[in-house]
Amino acid sequence: MPSKPKLGQNFLRDPQAMERIANALGDLTGETVIEIGPGQGAITHVLAARARRVIAIELDRELAADLRGRFPAERVEVVQADVLQFDLAAVAAGKRLPVAGNLPYYITSPILLKLAGSHSVLDRAVLMVQRELADRITAEPGTRDYGVLSVTVQMYGPVERLFTLPPGAFSPPPDVHSTVFRWRFAPRFEELGVDEAGFLRFVRTAFAQKRKTLANNLRAAGYSGASIQDALKRADVSGQFRAEALSLEETARVYGAIRR
Repeated sequence: MPSKPKLGQNFLRDPQAMERIANALGDLTGETVIEIGPGQGAITHVLAARARRVIAIELDRELAADLRGRFPAERVEVVQADVLQFDLAAVAAGKRLPVAGNLPYYITSPILLKLAGSHSVLDRAVLMVQRELADRITAEPGTRDYGVLSVTVQMYGPVERLFTLPPGAFSPPPDVHSTVFRWRFAPRFEELGVDEAGFLRFVRTAFAQKRKTLANNLRAAGYSGASIQDALKRADVSGQFRAEALSLEETARVYGAIRR
């Protein structure tokens, strides 16, 4: 079995944590599960015992070959591929799939955006990420960690922190703690009356400099002072607020008002 970590991988060694991750996905009877970064197959083993089928997407060629030799092909399909290039819709076959994954630290955000972009074929995800990143993903408005990533992920559905693991739960131990969170895919763009691409661009503008007020960030982006004040008044939002203080609903109101 390949034992040398590559591509920033830290392999989970805590059996209880593996079970908790699978439990967090709920009943998998008859379902096909997507697993991102199976590594040495610790979580794969638990998922394969519960689901009808697991599609394990592993970038490392040696690890993928090892997994194919250890799991029956009819239960676990090992795909040696970059998940960022993988067509999730092609394997969904008209169904919405659950996802599990111990995400590599160095490409966590791109993977989250990939999943967000595939939300129509995904039902829920239980993901392990660096604790500091989980703090940002699950942050609430008005807190220090609330920012572009919080808004972006939460616009695609509610997130919930589940538990945190110390470095000793992995081999080799990383330098950070890891947090598992659950993400249910239920986009809010239509509900809040905003278009997806335009709203997310606006969010990046609103948070361009977190220490500045929302009004100042919008002014720096080229909006006129009059249009900003009019939009904030229509949205019933103070011009002295920073973007991090606004709920998703309030941010959507400002976006809608300033577009008008």
